[in-house]
Amino acid sequence: MAKDSSKTSVKKDSKTEAVPAVPAINIGISDKDREAIAKGLSRLLADTYTLYLTTHNFHWNVTGPMFNTLHTMFMGQYTEQWNALDVIAERIRALGVKAPGSYADYEKLTTIPAFKGEPQALEMVALLVSAQEATARTARELLPLADKANDQPTMDLLTQRLDVHEKTAWMLRTLLEE
Repeated sequence: MAKDSSKTSVKKDSKTEAVPAVPAINIGISDKDREAIAKGLSRLLADTYTLYLTTHNFHWNVTGPMFNTLHTMFMGQYTEQWNALDVIAERIRALGVKAPGSYADYEKLTTIPAFKGEPQALEMVALLVSAQEATARTARELLPLADKANDQPTMDLLTQRLDVHEKTAWMLRTLLEE
């Protein structure tokens, strides 16, 4: 249960000046639910960062007859993903939890497997379809908890991310069809 922030105490800092204590978070979501939602959002952040890094890598390294199309498409995708990172991390912080922010953290949390070697253009597309879908699954898994906790901001964020990842996976998949 969320702590009562009405009992704010005052502490003294090293300069002996009164500094109000930071009130407990009381946004109508229990501490347990806030922490569980933030944990799920941390996985989503890790998947999004891994997807961003992979997409940006492919943007730099794509070759072949589809170069211009894929280079431009990947740039639009990694730009969208970069912007999403801040939104996800700030929601974690609004829930009162520190957002993960290192490669080591993301490697532990991501559901997207690392690719090996130097994939060709259409292999890149297939890898990105899988990564987009993995990221969508991570977002979808968190929806029931956010709904149960009556956490509309997180539900809205998840719905927006699902829309982007599912649509992007579909668009990429069409490049693999004959």
